[in-house]
Amino acid sequence: MKVLFTTLRRRLVGSPLRPPALTSLFNLFCPRKYEAERAWRLSSSYILGPDLPDIWKHPSSAPPTLPSHSTNQGGDDLNPTIINGKIIAEELRTGIAAEIRQMKDATGKIPGLAVVLVGKRRDSQSYVRHKIRDCEEVGINSFLDELPEDCPQDDVVNAVSNFNKDPSVHGILVQLPLPKHMDEEKVLNTISLEKDVDGFHPLNVGNLAIRGREPLFIPCAAKACIELLLRSGVELVGKNVVVIGRSRVVGLPTSLLLQRHHATVSVVHAHSKDPDRITREADIVISAAGVPNLVRRNWLKRGAVVIDVGTSPVDDPSSEHGYCLTGDVCYEEALQLVSAITPVPGGVGPVTVAMLLSNTLDSAKRAFGLS
Repeated sequence: MKVLFTTLRRRLVGSPLRPPALTSLFNLFCPRKYEAERAWRLSSSYILGPDLPDIWKHPSSAPPTLPSHSTNQGGDDLNPTIINGKIIAEELRTGIAAEIRQMKDATGKIPGLAVVLVGKRRDSQSYVRHKIRDCEEVGINSFLDELPEDCPQDDVVNAVSNFNKDPSVHGILVQLPLPKHMDEEKVLNTISLEKDVDGFHPLNVGNLAIRGREPLFIPCAAKACIELLLRSGVELVGKNVVVIGRSRVVGLPTSLLLQRHHATVSVVHAHSKDPDRITREADIVISAAGVPNLVRRNWLKRGAVVIDVGTSPVDDPSSEHGYCLTGDVCYEEALQLVSAITPVPGGVGPVTVAMLLSNTLDSAKRAFGLS
């Protein structure tokens, strides 16, 4: 009997493929190998790490405590440059409109952008209004499908699928965030790769991450950040850049795009230790956390360039719409020591919309064989 088991064990271990019935027998007589294999598989399942939400602590309203040996103090007074996104966006729209006129003359067709809006978030409605207005200005057809917040997810998926099939639509945008009962990943993955003008498709993000490859579309907010820096004459090669926030919309693609420009990039998120200390070392700070006034003066070093992507609605009874948009960076404090900064509103937002129009134009050019 012992000889039989020894012979069987030798054959099972040496055999590359085992029938299911023999697998159980193999595990019975080879417990150590089985336990080692199971342990390996358990450990490999943790490689991607835990899925933790980015929940930022709300910043204190108290004046920031500056480090004792800070480079924030002293030196000549700075005259910071206000990076005017409205002017840059207007220049971009002028160029886009000219190309669309040429396209219409050559083909008799124009680009089309479809927007799916779910719910009645004030900020989302405001963003969509601006996008439709800018589409009209440059000559892009706009299509809007508005759905109630409590609609089933399948209604959103169906709306996207219908736009996928429409040849007059060259770009599809699902306004984020979606209601909590919906799976954003599933909805966004419904968008055709060729119409993913937001640049969120896994293939677009993957190609952005790999040097030497070119995505069909670069995410609009990330593209806007780089456009603002380059048009302002800011050198990126070798610079220390901190990106605050790691969302798929801004933080992740911006960090990838900065690496394409050979910057040294650090990403700060809600679980980072001493985020103020890390950010204070940066030559360039790009903040996209979505937390009003998160970045105080003690987060910034003297002469830094700041791109504030944050646009959080804060109640303001004196405002026309009952709220005002506030950035991640405490603007008044930052003006005391930065060399350049984008305002909120009027900074990154208008250029982001212009990049959406640019991506839609590129999509139409591919569809019409003009690229």
